Amino acid sequence: MERVRPKKRLGQHFLKDRNIAEKISNSLTGDGYHSVLEVGPGTGILTGLLLKRNFRDFRVIEIDEESVAYLKERFPEFKNIISGDFLELDIDALFSEPIAIIGNFPYNISSQIFFRILKYRNIIREVCCMVQKEVAERICAGPGSRTYGILSVLIQAFYSAEYLFSVSPSVFAPPPKVLSGVMRMKRNSQSGPGCNEELFFKVVKTCFNQRRKILRNSLKKAFRITNEDYPLLSLRPEQLSVAEFTDLTNWIEENFIKSE
Repeated sequence: MERVRPKKRLGQHFLKDRNIAEKISNSLTGDGYHSVLEVGPGTGILTGLLLKRNFRDFRVIEIDEESVAYLKERFPEFKNIISGDFLELDIDALFSEPIAIIGNFPYNISSQIFFRILKYRNIIREVCCMVQKEVAERICAGPGSRTYGILSVLIQAFYSAEYLFSVSPSVFAPPPKVLSGVMRMKRNSQSGPGCNEELFFKVVKTCFNQRRKILRNSLKKAFRITNEDYPLLSLRPEQLSVAEFTDLTNWIEENFIKSE
């Protein structure tokens, strides 16, 4: 069949540069897992390279039926092509051991993909992906950075995040209107952030949803905070490290949740 037509509604920009694809494939370390899931393989430039790495369990998931048909024709011996939506995939049901996620993520849903990864953080040991450059920079940013935000804190609570390299629009068909960046996330040794995880997520999101306010003002209504002596309350969210968000969560739970 003819090459797949990129579809704007799916945010498709197909990578056509083999050298870039090789760099992305080689960014998978293979540490602590033998299973790999590629998200959105498109025309399979990365898929072909990953097949050569001979992972014990390699699968791809693609939502575009035209791409699925093309992949089956291009790789007739490859039987692990899943036709479906990654955002609806039950990873725990599909894999019984630690895995890595890799792919050129559609930029219009990349944040949703990262939140899905966080949901399955106990089985996903590593993530190597290409996303919009500013998204990759935001995830890898540290406290004090203008780009430090919700995803930075939530991901860094469970993963070490590393920005690897930038990618020009010219290596895609069609070229996106933004620069791209490749990043790697590796699951850290912590079982969690050291606090109530559900509350941690709520605290982080509440703080950054009003990022220009100091925490005393952004948290007061959400958690009915009356004690204003806690030192972190005078700061803005981008000034707090992951560890300080953990401390803040524990303080809120101890003083304003358990006492209710």
